[in-house]
Amino acid sequence: MTENIAQRRQITVRRLLELILVCVIGIAVNLLLSSMSTKLQLPFYLDSVGTIFAAAVGGTLPGVLVGLVTNLLKSISDLPSIYYGTLNVMIAVAVASFTWDRSKKRILIPLILTLAFIGGVLGSILTWVLFGFAGEGISADLAKWIYDHLLSSRFLSQVTADFCIDLGDKAISVVLAFLGLMLVPKKVMSDLHIHGWRQKPLSFLELRAINKTSVRQISLRTKLILLVSGAVTVIAVVSIAIGYYLFRETTIKDHTEFARGIVKYQKDCIDPDRIEAYLAQGENAPGYKETQEQLRLTFISSENIRFMYVYQVKEDGCHVVFDMDTEDVKADKVGSVIRYPEDIKKNISAFLKGEEVEPTISNDSRFGWVLSIYEPIFASDGRCVAYSCVDISMNQLYDLTHAYLAKEISLFLGIFIMVLCLVVWLADYHIIYPLNSMSHGASSFVYTSTDERNKSVERIKSLDIHTGDEIENLYYAYAHTTEESMQYLSDIRKKSKQIEKLQGGLLMVLADIIESRDKCTGDHIRKTAEYSRIILKKLREKGEFKDILTDEYINNVVRAAPLHDIGKINIPDAILNKDSRLTDEEYEIMKGHAYAGYEIIEKAIANLEDSGYLEQAKQMAHYHHEKWDGSGYPDHLTGENIPLSARVMAVADVFDALLSKRSYKEPFTFEKAKSIIIEGSGKHFDPKVVEAFVEAEEEIHEISKKFYK
Repeated sequence: MTENIAQRRQITVRRLLELILVCVIGIAVNLLLSSMSTKLQLPFYLDSVGTIFAAAVGGTLPGVLVGLVTNLLKSISDLPSIYYGTLNVMIAVAVASFTWDRSKKRILIPLILTLAFIGGVLGSILTWVLFGFAGEGISADLAKWIYDHLLSSRFLSQVTADFCIDLGDKAISVVLAFLGLMLVPKKVMSDLHIHGWRQKPLSFLELRAINKTSVRQISLRTKLILLVSGAVTVIAVVSIAIGYYLFRETTIKDHTEFARGIVKYQKDCIDPDRIEAYLAQGENAPGYKETQEQLRLTFISSENIRFMYVYQVKEDGCHVVFDMDTEDVKADKVGSVIRYPEDIKKNISAFLKGEEVEPTISNDSRFGWVLSIYEPIFASDGRCVAYSCVDISMNQLYDLTHAYLAKEISLFLGIFIMVLCLVVWLADYHIIYPLNSMSHGASSFVYTSTDERNKSVERIKSLDIHTGDEIENLYYAYAHTTEESMQYLSDIRKKSKQIEKLQGGLLMVLADIIESRDKCTGDHIRKTAEYSRIILKKLREKGEFKDILTDEYINNVVRAAPLHDIGKINIPDAILNKDSRLTDEEYEIMKGHAYAGYEIIEKAIANLEDSGYLEQAKQMAHYHHEKWDGSGYPDHLTGENIPLSARVMAVADVFDALLSKRSYKEPFTFEKAKSIIIEGSGKHFDPKVVEAFVEAEEEIHEISKKFYK
């Protein structure tokens, strides 16, 4: 036991080192080729070759780790790279999902197209959300050309350009990774494939077999995936929502502080005591134009300033002191009176009193989404003579918050896929495969022989599950119980065979006793059993009664045949062994043996759990004297209403009686007896049974020669 534990620890350490080796190689290849592509100014990224190689060699887990770590390291010098880590992770999952075989090159084109879709289409959508239309980068020139010459949509132009560039990039990357795989010996590749077996490793065919294990509702693997996905998603959604809210509030606060600074500077540029002169004389007032120029320079200093103006708020409306022209809105002239804007109208009482007013955020179709800041301007005598006003465009806030949200989601998806792959990987090797192996082992038990039962037990023992937890305890208890159950089953089968043999022997003894009472019958029960066997096999050979004539059915009929006259035990010896023909009254008593046999076997069946061949014995005992045309006894059944076993026994019974010597007759020859059977076809006997009897003539003749010497 200690040696096994030490050996397993060595294997675990070796697997960990192999995982690290595969990851280091993949990350190094990604960074090296990406750096080379940048220095040579190639129109490709080449930053996923190592990811493809690692996923193809080691599986999903090392591929995902290589993809994520690569982008984390690249983000040190190029921060946006971290947001594209999700794409590299998706590439790893896509590569691992393909059945990778170096001899099957036909997978290359579907793989290239899949990876190009991930990197080109999904990556382009991410770029659009983060940065908008491509202004720079590998695909920027192509995107602009497509927009200018082919497509009217900037978005579609960028997606098309990115897909075209990425198609070439992924084609080169897949080919390079494929060439790398060709250089790795198969033995080394097999060793580098990362797995975490906590039992005897299973082959691909064995894995496929146990993975087909059906469940009534939802598989355990699916439940684990749903549980982990749900938990991680809830945590991520809450975290992203909190981060988004804090980022938005911080951005609004920054915009507000910026606007207050602009407003204060605007106030500093204006002489409050000249406001009335500006309103009365307009642009001709002394110092007006100089002040207006200072304000204009401030206005154009930042693209975030949407509007900049100075109003004197009175009962009749807003009197314009200063106003700046914009590209889409012409400035109001100095001295003009305009109606209250909505934000001023809502706080008109405070404005008329010259009080401080809180910043307002408004969004309308005319002016867009703006943050408005108002600061009162006081003259030297303390009167509020005007308000300095600045509207800051919040469209940038919209873009920033959405870009921030996209970054958070992108980072979450990358980490989420990595966590999910790790959980599924651990769950498969520590829970799913061990449980499915035990389940599959139990369902594959074969009970036909002692050797097969022993093999089933050995298959369970050979699983060697060592998860070190409750599943390992379950496995050992399961293996022990299985071994004991198989031993118990073996003992039961031995005893059942003994009982069955004893039961059959007793019935045969009973049949022999009955036969010994009838001094005329000789080996009647054995001969009729042989004839029945030959006729039944010939019927099956001819394709008759396909649904009935199974091996089990034929065996049951042959075993039951000796009991067809068991009812004669109720017939008095004087009648049974009479030297002359029976009277009508005696014949009626003799006919009673059919129903008596039925009752005897029926009582025997009632005391047995497995009636087996006795069901056929009951049918033959009851109906073997029925005739095809309905003239037989005891129930005058016709045609196929008579059970098949009884119809076969009718031929065998009469044929044996014809060949046998009786006190009242000499035996017939084989040919004469055969002709009598043929004459009875369609009257006494089933025509199909007679036809099978005739076609099996040689075998029947051999049996007759054996018994009739």
